[in-house]
Amino acid sequence: MPLRDKFGRLIHDLRISITDRCNYRCVYCRTGTNGAAYSELPFEDYLRMARILVSLGVTKIRLTGGEPLLRKGIVKFVGDLAQLRTVDGSKPEIALTTNGHLLAEIAQPLKEAGLDRVTVSMDAVDPERFAHITRVPNGYDSVLAGIRASRRAALDPVKVNCVLLRGFNEDQIIPFGMFAREEGVVVRFIEFMPLEEGRIWTPEVVVTLVEIVARMSEYRPLVEIDRERSETARRFRFPDGIGEIGIIAPVSQPFCGHCSRIRITSDGKLRTCLFSTWDHDLYELMRRGATDEKLANFIVRTIENKEERHHIGEPGFVPASRTMVHIGG
Repeated sequence: MPLRDKFGRLIHDLRISITDRCNYRCVYCRTGTNGAAYSELPFEDYLRMARILVSLGVTKIRLTGGEPLLRKGIVKFVGDLAQLRTVDGSKPEIALTTNGHLLAEIAQPLKEAGLDRVTVSMDAVDPERFAHITRVPNGYDSVLAGIRASRRAALDPVKVNCVLLRGFNEDQIIPFGMFAREEGVVVRFIEFMPLEEGRIWTPEVVVTLVEIVARMSEYRPLVEIDRERSETARRFRFPDGIGEIGIIAPVSQPFCGHCSRIRITSDGKLRTCLFSTWDHDLYELMRRGATDEKLANFIVRTIENKEERHHIGEPGFVPASRTMVHIGG
């Protein structure tokens, strides 16, 4: 039986955070003083969780953090994930989200191990602005090298994610459009969500999908293209076919009705929504010696009760129990 929640949504997309450590301190994400808050598990524990979820119908696995490339042994872990087989007997699609700082030297080994795609988080294409956002000097060149190494390794399509904040970096919209065309990557803009450590979010700081499209059209018009129903991004291309832009709009245009995701945190908690106010302790069951069958039953019951939607911006909205870096991007 396919893995579904009580609202009939098919769950096939697994995100595993393998660390909440990060070598960047992006100002919209972290306060700059907090480090790792939760433990990391041995890779064999994540692998067991992934194996059970794949046996239940998961077809896509994305590794996240924190910054996942800080974990030694990640290439072997990708290789182990690539040996799993989905219900129909195929290899699961394996992807990685990274800030790209350490990517240049490891992109090709990751590809050879079985990684299919990579997404790089990057919030400015101006080196000085980039350093201000990340609070890491001279990081821009390292990230750009990682993006180009990923393209050479055919980790396609290489996606570059930019979180936009009003009065902060919305002037980067058109430069990112140029970057998408020049570098041959898919640039995706993300509406700012209330998941940062400083809890400074307000609706006024959100740069919406409609605004992004209008601003980009001052450079070149956008033409919307087809996408899968469960995809989080609305997809656009330029009329000449060079360059693709995606916009992820969870605040102004929520896509909860087609959500296909489940998450595992670095300390082995199952999260059914990015904005969950509680975790489900899968690792504790493992630690107590639960069989694969018991773990699978726990997963099925948990997913059945997945939240219908988030409530961002509504009266009485309760923030997620963890901030983004401690959940997994």
